[in-house]
Amino acid sequence: MPFNMIKRKEQYNEASHLIVSSDIRIRFNETDPLGIVWHGCYITYFEDGREAFGRLHGISYLDVQKHGYTTPIVKSVCEHKLSLRYGDVARIETTIVDSPAAKMIFRYVIYDNNNEVACTGETVQVFLDSDGNLVLNAPSFYEDWKKSVGLIK
Repeated sequence: MPFNMIKRKEQYNEASHLIVSSDIRIRFNETDPLGIVWHGCYITYFEDGREAFGRLHGISYLDVQKHGYTTPIVKSVCEHKLSLRYGDVARIETTIVDSPAAKMIFRYVIYDNNNEVACTGETVQVFLDSDGNLVLNAPSFYEDWKKSVGLIK
């Protein structure tokens, strides 16, 4: 884990009770000629994890959009540990990190067929209103959601 992720972990609480585990079947078109997953696909796997998280916990892209906001990614970190290969069924665990700022932070761990860590990562998303303006305070629907899942009291 890089230093900046370690430091951030001290500042924010990782919501370990809000975790989603989902499987990813590695497709042929995601690999290079050696059958190894191309590095850019891992960001798509993170998105798969975020979408699974959002559907399960009621904070999907569609839920956010229904309230008049979008949440573009402004930062992504991806650290490759082991290679995934065509035919593998990997598992991605997605966790939200509680932050007092108006942003959504997700952490990811992708495990290979042997349950070894193949990749770790993090994404940061900010809130934009319907006019595309950056929102500096967490929207009320997001604060309500955080209360409903026990991130804040």
